[in-house]
Amino acid sequence: MNTLARSAAALALLASAAVPAHGQTYSAAARARDSVQALAAFRGNIEAIHRRDRAAYLRNYLQSPRLARTGPAGVQYGYADLAAGNPDSWPDTLVASHVEIVPVAPGVAYGVYRYRVAQGGSSSRGVSERVLVKQADGSWKVAVSTAFGAPGDQPVPAFAFTGATVIDGTGAAPMRNATVVMRGGKIECVGECTPGADVERIDARGKWIIPGLIDAHVHYSQTGWADGRPDAADVRDRFPYDSTVAQLEAHPERFYRSYLCSGVTGTYDVGGFPWTWGLRARAEASTSAPHVAAAGPLLSTLDHWLNLPASRQFIHTANDSVTRAGARMLAQYETDAMKVWYLVEGTSPDTVALKARVRVVAEEARRAGVPMIVHATGLWEAKDALRAGAKLLVHSVDDLPVDDEFLRLAHEAGATYVPTLTVTDGYVQLYERRLDTTGVPMACVDPSTRARAALTDSLPPLNLPPSFRRGMERRRTTMYENLRRVRAAGIPIAMGTDAGNPLTLHGASVFREMDAMAEAGMTPMEVLVAATRTAAGAMRRDDIGALRPGMIADVVVLDADPLADVRNLRSVRLVARAGEVWTRQELEYR
Repeated sequence: MNTLARSAAALALLASAAVPAHGQTYSAAARARDSVQALAAFRGNIEAIHRRDRAAYLRNYLQSPRLARTGPAGVQYGYADLAAGNPDSWPDTLVASHVEIVPVAPGVAYGVYRYRVAQGGSSSRGVSERVLVKQADGSWKVAVSTAFGAPGDQPVPAFAFTGATVIDGTGAAPMRNATVVMRGGKIECVGECTPGADVERIDARGKWIIPGLIDAHVHYSQTGWADGRPDAADVRDRFPYDSTVAQLEAHPERFYRSYLCSGVTGTYDVGGFPWTWGLRARAEASTSAPHVAAAGPLLSTLDHWLNLPASRQFIHTANDSVTRAGARMLAQYETDAMKVWYLVEGTSPDTVALKARVRVVAEEARRAGVPMIVHATGLWEAKDALRAGAKLLVHSVDDLPVDDEFLRLAHEAGATYVPTLTVTDGYVQLYERRLDTTGVPMACVDPSTRARAALTDSLPPLNLPPSFRRGMERRRTTMYENLRRVRAAGIPIAMGTDAGNPLTLHGASVFREMDAMAEAGMTPMEVLVAATRTAAGAMRRDDIGALRPGMIADVVVLDADPLADVRNLRSVRLVARAGEVWTRQELEYR
């Protein structure tokens, strides 16, 4: 008997297995009763999978040799085959949504739901179906089950979070008992909304909803440990640099998951290898990756050796002509920005020439219609960058207090200040050969990075003078005070971590950074706006960073109030990326 005939025979079983209708018409009341009872059994079947309750799972099924089901092993028939299956074959995670039941005859119901399942390092999504029949004792059993993988272009189904406190990312007062409706990857409604019948409702009472966070200072070309920055600690004898970079290029998804797990749905790569440009379109099209903007190779005042024979992440601005040619090359690749790296006096024997090259980059950036980003930690260098037209300062000024001239120049340039307060903490840990994960959700960090970070304590010790720690504390004090002055002056502030640098881990590092911004005097609401709307503005995106109708549905559901304490931003429960809802459990690494 072929598969279609067998399936038809299995479906024919329903009439004989169901409670006889005795010729009665199928009334609306009977339909409603069957719908409620069958739906309860259907949900029980799904819940048994969640609980990994084998006995309950098998009790859900009709114990008949004519039972039909499909799965990875193909079509199988008979309860005995199902009961004899591998008891340890539970999925790592199963997310079921849009569960529906349709009564088709007295005692017979058709059920369907959308699923997303992960098991053994692989994942799939699609539609699963059940046919349920009512037994003589009044219970409902699954008679036929099947699953179909979803095509790649399947639209994201509509969801609504209901009953939550919504903080929209604009600085406006929170909305109590509010609803967020997402359809087609966009936000359809925020506030007082009535979701349509096709919308899956998720009860968010007692929860807080914020826009997806945005890290405005990351580097996908770095790992988060010394293997990605051998200039900080040379571990190339164990982890060759070219192999490390090849792995970074081949598997950016290891960091994508870390970002989503941390509630981060947008990232600004402000300098790296040319392949980082290619991340943009792929990430934008994916609901399992954060948005990516990328500046590509850095225009460097130093002739840095962290390049590869076939690819350069640093273009040495040796003279005006090389600088201009490098900037124009970036423009040809439609870069999102031009980054001047390490603007520090002393990196060039001719300070006047160095300033002139920054102006060359600024000219070419304006010609290309993209912003100039500058790494300048000294007050005088930061002022020079602002005079040239820098739009984004991705580090704090840490040598001197910012003065009125700096604040005026920042206003005139329309610049955004990314304080990047905690990246130095990672370097301190590396140099002191200790790993401190306090406040870092390590379950969001990929296993490879976790394993290498754990080697920090075993690196050969450094003889650090007592002045090292004192100097770092002075820098921290200056950075905090300067952030307070920038805030008081009304200059836009965006959150960024410099993720990828040693022990500034992709994704999970945002929480320490936001803690530090609050410690420096920013209110929780100001920190949240810096990590959403203002960071989106730094990326030149007006379709993310806030919860407004028509914007991309990047949404985070929290278990605790972030306005009471920024540390509550760690309480991520659910993350939606372009309307695709992920549970924290799915996103964590096991």
